[in-house]
Amino acid sequence: MSTIEKTQEDVSVLEQVVKDHEIVLFNDDVNTFDHVIESLVSVCDHTWEQAEQCAMLVHYKGKCTVKTGEYKDLEPRCSMLLTLGLSAEIV
Repeated sequence: MSTIEKTQEDVSVLEQVVKDHEIVLFNDDVNTFDHVIESLVSVCDHTWEQAEQCAMLVHYKGKCTVKTGEYKDLEPRCSMLLTLGLSAEIV
């Protein structure tokens, strides 16, 4: 086995082990667009434009992935979104 093949094999295994998770935000009839946008900017480090686009997707599609990453990074962010009254879960 060549070094290149071994390296590609190692990368493939590593990619399988480090699986990203997602925070999915769900639509509700309670929170205003401004509250959702401000929450995403604050908690998920979105730009105002990113947060606004996510809020629109949530409104019209019912849900939107708002952050992707490792579970240990997403868990406190998702908890904060829930504390702010938003409906979210990690998948």
